Amino acid sequence: MRILAQMGQRLPAAVLAQIVTKTDGIPLFVEELTKAVLEAGRYSDVSEPDAATGSLPALAIPTTLHEALLARLDRLGSAKGVAQLGATIGHRFPYTLLRAVSPLEDEALQRDLATLVAAELLYQRGQPPRAIYQFKHALVQEAAYESVLRRVRRQTHQRLLQVLETQFPETVATVPELLAHHALWGERWDQAVAYFRQAGDKALTRFAYREAEAAFEQALTALQHLPDSRNTCEQAIDLRLALRTALRPLGDFRRILAYLREAESLATSLDDTHRLGWVLLFLSGHFYQTGAHDQAVTAGERALALARASGDVVPQALANDRLGLTYRAQGDYRRAIDCFKKAIAALEGELRHEGFGQTILPAVNSRAILAECYAELGMFAEGRAIGEEGRQIAEAVAHPGSLMLAYYGVGLLALRQGDWPRGLPLLERAVGICQDADLPGFFPRIASALGTGYTLDGRVADAVSLLTLARERSIAMGRAHYETLCNLPLGEARMLGGCLGEAQTLAGRALALARTHQERGNEAYALRFLGEIAARGDASGRTQAEAYYLQALALAEELGMRPLTAHCQLGLGTLYNQMGQVEKARVALSTAIALYQAMEITFWLPQAEAALAQMGAAPAS
Repeated sequence: MRILAQMGQRLPAAVLAQIVTKTDGIPLFVEELTKAVLEAGRYSDVSEPDAATGSLPALAIPTTLHEALLARLDRLGSAKGVAQLGATIGHRFPYTLLRAVSPLEDEALQRDLATLVAAELLYQRGQPPRAIYQFKHALVQEAAYESVLRRVRRQTHQRLLQVLETQFPETVATVPELLAHHALWGERWDQAVAYFRQAGDKALTRFAYREAEAAFEQALTALQHLPDSRNTCEQAIDLRLALRTALRPLGDFRRILAYLREAESLATSLDDTHRLGWVLLFLSGHFYQTGAHDQAVTAGERALALARASGDVVPQALANDRLGLTYRAQGDYRRAIDCFKKAIAALEGELRHEGFGQTILPAVNSRAILAECYAELGMFAEGRAIGEEGRQIAEAVAHPGSLMLAYYGVGLLALRQGDWPRGLPLLERAVGICQDADLPGFFPRIASALGTGYTLDGRVADAVSLLTLARERSIAMGRAHYETLCNLPLGEARMLGGCLGEAQTLAGRALALARTHQERGNEAYALRFLGEIAARGDASGRTQAEAYYLQALALAEELGMRPLTAHCQLGLGTLYNQMGQVEKARVALSTAIALYQAMEITFWLPQAEAALAQMGAAPAS
């Protein structure tokens, strides 16, 4: 820009983009606003943190430009008042609404509108009474709006709210955010709370989570202006729970915990056991997501106790679902299966299609993760049946988050059985939905499974690229559980690429995280992987490899993880053969073959059979 060159300074790209957007790229406006920003010296450093994140304060109209625009409006006589009224309605406004709040008669109103259009301050589409007007530049609307006395603006917003409610009742259902805006600036706080809450709920139905977050935040701000009462306190709890629902898919776990703790305190002070039960349910989910599994179990059990006391079926089902997730993360697959079965049994009929304020339909969530648990135990037929049932439910309602998890569940099960040609397309669809529906909080988990599939398919470079991104996002979100899930397949991909040192580091980190968070299933996977790495080294590492394999095997057998047990036996058999311990090798390989055959795992079976055949022994039948 010329003004930048003249002053010999630079601005971050994010600031320049905001200037262009705010001025619609009009050269005069761009120059004046750029000059004001540079003179203020707020963004002269490119490394300015707010600019780097894109979180920028609003850019105010420069005094010179503001005065120029006001002078231009003043020269238009009575049309200035129409511009001010239109600016209070919004950047774009229909003639019918303007007419409903304007004191002018039709003829005078249309004449002033024509003046504004001729002065190139407004665009006009159509003819009155069906005409739609729009300010040609956002800065013009802002200048016109700010020229109105605050008291008059408040009264105008109040009048607009009343007119919309009485003369345009359809807007209540279709655009509650419009009524919320006028209620807020008209200082009708109770109506602002109600309409922002409605706008947030409406955004959630469209899976527009960032819009929902903004609406609920506005509602919470407006609520602070209302007098203290039980009703106000109940609304404060409900809004915080709604914010948790909006923030969960976005992966903003720090703010989620803050809101839930506030809601817990409010519910306890009110002795509101119903709302406290929901808060505990969400806390259980949060603690699971952040790897605090003991706290997740405690909160889940408290929520379940309250739900049982009330006799409410839905909270009981959700509590069992949350407990199932935590037990699964801890490697207690049998206990998780029991919880998920109870949740599924409680949510039958129409309840299958209800969301109950969750990002994923609980009926789908329970089935998808139950399929994963069955896969870990080698119960593939049972897992496939329940996973497909979850997919059918998700597809029937076309719910993005539920579709994502349903495809993940059946896709991961296919990978565990070695059927990557079937699993890959499902997991690719899951990742696609995750990205298209703006569900970043789920990305690391879904991507970790897809990365595993890419490695099985020999697409190591694709696996490394995807898993590296997933791991980075896990760390940024503070998701230790997800980081472990990413470290293991990423380490395997790096090992296959010949980077044993990096693989060792990733495996060690995965083992440390698994033990810290008491995730015994992941611990078993990490130990087996460390065995794989050690076995690829020189002869001096074979003893260490055996130790890792045996630790992994003992843990896998204790947890009932039959596929992992078979993999450990295959690794041990191969290792013992290298060490010249032929009889131990035969026993281990024969055990692996028998397990693979029993579970119909055909991908690794030929490898085990070939290893045994090379030793001069026939494969087990």
